Amino acid sequence: MLDLTPTEERLGTSSKQRFTHYFMLVMALIYMGLGIFLWTEVASVLTISTGKRQLLGAVFVIYGIIRFVRTYQQHFKKRDTDAR
Repeated sequence: MLDLTPTEERLGTSSKQRFTHYFMLVMALIYMGLGIFLWTEVASVLTISTGKRQLLGAVFVIYGIIRFVRTYQQHFKKRDTDAR
């Protein structure tokens, strides 16, 4: 009988890893959404002053963008291993 390796082993990714990669992207989008929420007037019901609220919103948006880009580059961008 043939000793075949499972597809997940040949591809190097399991379903748990793929779930984690997509979860990381979703979390980055949630951070950006929270930042945009803090920028809007809807969040004025919070007891934070407008300047501090907008600054915190900007931090969340920037962090979300950085996290999204890094996650995409590490887990979804095709690597050029054949170039060498």
